[in-house]
Amino acid sequence: MAKTDSFFIRKSIELTGSTYVENTIDLGAYVDALGKAVLRIHNIAVQYSDNTGGTPDLQSQVNAAADFQLSTQTQSDMVIAGDNKAIVSSGRIVAYNADATGTAVPTQVYQDLDIAPQQFTQGYLIGVESMYLGGRRTAAGWNENVVVSLIMECTSETLTKEAALALALSQQ
Repeated sequence: MAKTDSFFIRKSIELTGSTYVENTIDLGAYVDALGKAVLRIHNIAVQYSDNTGGTPDLQSQVNAAADFQLSTQTQSDMVIAGDNKAIVSSGRIVAYNADATGTAVPTQVYQDLDIAPQQFTQGYLIGVESMYLGGRRTAAGWNENVVVSLIMECTSETLTKEAALALALSQQ
């Protein structure tokens, strides 16, 4: 397999409430199953922020959560990875604000990248020309929207035409 130097693909999604939202990531510049080109995701870094890059504000004395998933097929809601072959990565943030005086900064934060390509021996091979970043947050608790930003470290590789096509078909 021929490989390139690693490069980075970035995508963000703004979670506005408990309704699932999704953005498309165009991989057409890197993936062409008929042309034998596929994408290998080696690492994913995740940032949770408000829409200016700062910490999302919380209401006093509440828990709040935000979830994301990266998939090779469009989804209508969060799904269980063991039941859905399209899931490449997923994670969440859970925050709590113990302050009763009105301070909006979370006092406790738990972040979980529960599925990530870096957890696999050779990353995650992608044979489709689009991926989908989706998510939702709890309706209550947040004072503002939560932005989930991904930075994916990738390489472009070549497979045989048959292998690339089989991979693409398995991810649709």
